[in-house]
Amino acid sequence: MTESLLAHVPLAAGSPDLKRAQALITTTPDFPEPGVQFRDISPMLADPEALRVVFDGLAAPFAGQFDLVAGIEARGFLIAGGLAAAAGTGMLAVRKAGKLPNPDVRVEYDLEYGSAVMEASGDLRGRQVLLVDDVLATGGTMRAAYDVIAELGGELVGSAVILELDGLGGRGRVPDCRTLFRM
Repeated sequence: MTESLLAHVPLAAGSPDLKRAQALITTTPDFPEPGVQFRDISPMLADPEALRVVFDGLAAPFAGQFDLVAGIEARGFLIAGGLAAAAGTGMLAVRKAGKLPNPDVRVEYDLEYGSAVMEASGDLRGRQVLLVDDVLATGGTMRAAYDVIAELGGELVGSAVILELDGLGGRGRVPDCRTLFRM
């Protein structure tokens, strides 16, 4: 029988295992447009040991504090599902507008150019929620997801992302969000 993912001892930020996982993140210059450095976590997610180390790193600071994991569309769903399964909790999908037939909550937020909407359904009263996503960039989507959880009645115990993109201001909008890697 495999040991529970969340039973592993938390790793130090500079651990060789985390450094190896970070080294699997690739960069594609000028994608999706000139001047953008696209950070691809797919190779890291495809590596079983790196995936375990990353999930351990995301969950360890919040062990025993949450009974629901919320993930932001779309890669956040992968992370939330894995963490929820390992922790024995449920999972909430925080969706982009128009993906749910009858959302209980809709939160509009500003983007760099325009606006967007996040939606979710459910009664989270009394629930302790850990919110996860893959990347923190400008912080707008994460901030909107905080509001979705609050409007559904949940208590946000923390948030965590795999990768924070430096220089885009996300930390200013969600100062308490934990990150494993910064680039």
